[in-house]
Amino acid sequence: MAADEKAQAKGEQAKGKAKKVVGGAAGNESLKGKGHADESKGDLRAAKEKAKDAIKSK
Repeated sequence: MAADEKAQAKGEQAKGKAKKVVGGAAGNESLKGKGHADESKGDLRAAKEKAKDAIKSK
């Protein structure tokens, strides 16, 4: 289960980064903002998984 969550976090980060780049290149601030939100969502999910791993290892 944790591996699935980590993979999902990486996917959200990559998707968000792609949207930010495309939005910036096209001058589409809405898409750029959505990309930033997706990337942040992935970052939060990754942090949650890292915290869970740290708790399990103790």
